[in-house]
Amino acid sequence: MRLILLGAPGAGKGTVAKLLTKVDGSVQISTGDILRGAVQAGTELGKKAEAFMKAGDLVPDDLIMGIMETRLQEPDCAKGFLLDGFPRTIPQAEALKTLLAKLGIELDVVANIEVPRQEILNRLTTRRTCVNPQCQAIFNVRSQPPKVDGVCDKCGSPIVQRDDETEEAISRRLDTYDEKTSPLIEFYRQEGLLLVVDAPTSEGVVNAITTRING
Repeated sequence: MRLILLGAPGAGKGTVAKLLTKVDGSVQISTGDILRGAVQAGTELGKKAEAFMKAGDLVPDDLIMGIMETRLQEPDCAKGFLLDGFPRTIPQAEALKTLLAKLGIELDVVANIEVPRQEILNRLTTRRTCVNPQCQAIFNVRSQPPKVDGVCDKCGSPIVQRDDETEEAISRRLDTYDEKTSPLIEFYRQEGLLLVVDAPTSEGVVNAITTRING
């Protein structure tokens, strides 16, 4: 399968992508992963991207598209790929459309995972992370609490709420998503590729996507 996963932070894109890779061996691709891979490999594009990342700047679209072009032609993408969290903007979507046409690749579907805003806030504000850099285990005080309150089950270090997972911080991230990324939903609707999924579980989302592709 060749698809794009859209959805707000906390919508469960990563979990769904991991489940989908087990269906047919498609590879999960996130821009963060391919940027880090290019940097580690020391490619020319990777070196250019690293300079922006070290300065704390966003990597320009043309660099990201160059790295994406290389990544999509690697052998493991032959079975299929899942783009997780990319594209993020209309210019990136248009550039990706041009790139895929150049490579002779057709997308099967663009799945937008819809989760109510309040549910995302509930999910992310109840997350707790182990402070031990070697552990970083994640708990949820609502659905997966530690055995001892405030203490990591795995290593015994304290678990805390990350600064970017307070209600205020998450609300800001959701506002940014609505402003920058939501227009993609209409873009892909007009392309005839959009599948809106509001299933309550990750397994339900996977079933909806595979049914659409196999239908």
